[in-house]
Amino acid sequence: MARLFGTDGVRGRANDQLTAELALALASAAVRVLGADAQTRPRVVVGRDPRASGELLEAALCAGLAAAGADAIRVGVVPTPAVAFLTADYAADFGVMISASHNPMPDNGIKFFGAGGHKLDDATEDAIEAAMAGEQPRPVGAGVGRLVDAPDAVTRYLDHLAAHGGTHLDGLTVVVDCANGAAAHVGPRAYEAAGARVIAIHAAPDGLNINKDCGSTHLGDLQRAVLEHGADLGLGHDGDADRCLAVDSTGAVVDGDQIMAILALAMHERGELTDDVLVATVMSNLGLHLAMTAAGVDVKVTGVGDRYVLEELRAGGYALGGEQSGHIVIPSAGTTGDGVLTGLLLARRVAETGRRLADLAAVMTVLPQVLINVPVSDKHAVAAAESVEAAVAAAETELHGAGRILLRPSGTEQLVRVMVEATTADDAQAIAERVAEVVAAV
Repeated sequence: MARLFGTDGVRGRANDQLTAELALALASAAVRVLGADAQTRPRVVVGRDPRASGELLEAALCAGLAAAGADAIRVGVVPTPAVAFLTADYAADFGVMISASHNPMPDNGIKFFGAGGHKLDDATEDAIEAAMAGEQPRPVGAGVGRLVDAPDAVTRYLDHLAAHGGTHLDGLTVVVDCANGAAAHVGPRAYEAAGARVIAIHAAPDGLNINKDCGSTHLGDLQRAVLEHGADLGLGHDGDADRCLAVDSTGAVVDGDQIMAILALAMHERGELTDDVLVATVMSNLGLHLAMTAAGVDVKVTGVGDRYVLEELRAGGYALGGEQSGHIVIPSAGTTGDGVLTGLLLARRVAETGRRLADLAAVMTVLPQVLINVPVSDKHAVAAAESVEAAVAAAETELHGAGRILLRPSGTEQLVRVMVEATTADDAQAIAERVAEVVAAV
């Protein structure tokens, strides 16, 4: 039987794979595991992004929490990093975020944060899954949990952003693509509070339009808006606002690797980059490694997923890490990736240096990279197939050490991802397509 938890919680098509019944069972099991050491009745922060199915899943989760004897603190539609922050700020026993992040609207997900707002390790997730089996005694009368709303949740989170993101963006014009998601409720307010002139696009979520041709996975509208308004930069978030990608004043995309390079050098200059180490995943561009080496910064490499970046950051006590996709983690400011905080820090770097974002991003040369997602029926079996392994080996030989190939199963979908870097875009495309054909044929 497949493991219920993926690389970032439990995800699936809402009301199909991810049902209200499953949400209720997960919530009750989480109370038994994560609330086991609570001195009083466990308290749980519950937030969601604005997709329509979040309403029914929130209701089911809260019912499961209350049925297991925990109080649910509903914080409404907020970014994922807000739930992590508020879990700590309210001194809750754990937190739950209902979101499928950058996935299409029909999908949804449930991710848990432990006490202090930290993501769970595999063993704890496995314990929750195991606790779902069998009937458990239920409290009655005064032992049943209660549901309360937290009207100050957004204000607390905005204050947190202001404290860590700075307030020196006067004179900057920033376009913010909110992906019709959770950023719509806090993103523009945070950038305006920092002093920027803000133009918000895709900031009218209706439950159905989240991530639809917008946000960090579809930057075309953001690029056009930056040029139309003559903005200094554009910032694109995903549905739950834990990612940030950028667009410079020329309309060029600045990805997560480039953002990490800019922030790493800024922290390096200020003596804030612990042990001169940046943590990145295997998907980060080779150009990032070359730029950091030139600057005297070591890059520690992890598997794909911000949880693995977080584990390395915590293990080494490092100050900065992230992913090419725009998950950027700064442990001194939060326990998980925070897209709005990343946007604030990037804009602050533009303001404090007086340089264009394009000039700051030029610190690294991006090696041409091609990523092809191949739909398959069994991603793990296909990735391990003999013909696929042979195709990867042949590609590595062809690259002659002047590039690289990475093939991996998706953590959230039935896809095998084929990534190739080469000295030219044509070479990268050709090699990636050849390997993808082999993958598709299995």
